[in-house]
Amino acid sequence: MADMNDVSQDAGWRGKFAGFALGLSIFSVLWFAIAAIGTKLGLWGWQFGLGKMTIGWGPMLLMLALAVSLIAILLAVIKSPRKQALMLALGALLISTLAFGRVIAFKGQAERLPPLHDVQTDWANPIMPSEVLLADRAETGALNPVEAAPIVPEAADARWPGTGGRLVSEVQEEAEFDPAKQSSPKNAPYPMLETLVEPAVSYDMAYEAALEAVKARGWTVVTDDVQSGSIEATVSSFWFDFKDDVMIRVMPEGEGSRIDVRSISRVGLSDLGANSKRVSDLLNEIQTRLN
Repeated sequence: MADMNDVSQDAGWRGKFAGFALGLSIFSVLWFAIAAIGTKLGLWGWQFGLGKMTIGWGPMLLMLALAVSLIAILLAVIKSPRKQALMLALGALLISTLAFGRVIAFKGQAERLPPLHDVQTDWANPIMPSEVLLADRAETGALNPVEAAPIVPEAADARWPGTGGRLVSEVQEEAEFDPAKQSSPKNAPYPMLETLVEPAVSYDMAYEAALEAVKARGWTVVTDDVQSGSIEATVSSFWFDFKDDVMIRVMPEGEGSRIDVRSISRVGLSDLGANSKRVSDLLNEIQTRLN
């Protein structure tokens, strides 16, 4: 009978506090979605949505939710009835702990990856954007310039010591998988990005495969010029609606062909490896289509 009473009886203000802790934990998770969706809908700029709401205030809100959850657990166990309040408090702790764990993992990934937002397969002969793509970037307020030999901003040294003022190409090369240094690509920040050379595939086939791969991914094709071998497309992220530009260059190589890819973000310093993964995945898909 005592156990039944413990389950059914209201824990009073302790139960209400546990309910508040649960609500706060749920809200702290929704906060990140609100920041992203608000940015995507144009309610505020990405600097506020990502910089302030997500990176600045988000972790503090989660820490508050964790603290309130722990207090709710202590209050729940000090006297009977316990179960109702304790279940609510434990639920709050579970949600806030999982969310905070994701934030810690995100922070670790950001520190592990170099401060790059522009990668390509051939920096010796860089792919440059068309006037059409440059105009589209300017219209959306792109802050990152597209240069032949970009340099990591000096300010990056504050978070990534030793990277500021260096050529992006050098930093990218150091971050890529090197079989002589790493046993597996998983141990390197970036996959190895190399020109895709297909000695037995004609130029026309290579170009068609590249264009089909771009369209299959749902990217917005900006330019498509089979004569010059140039394909340009824009990729929009789901949450914040960040836009990255992908430039593909297909060239004849003897009787075969070669394909190079460049991917660059319009805003932000670090892309958390998104552009590198995009280039690697695209080249793999093109190769699969050709073979």
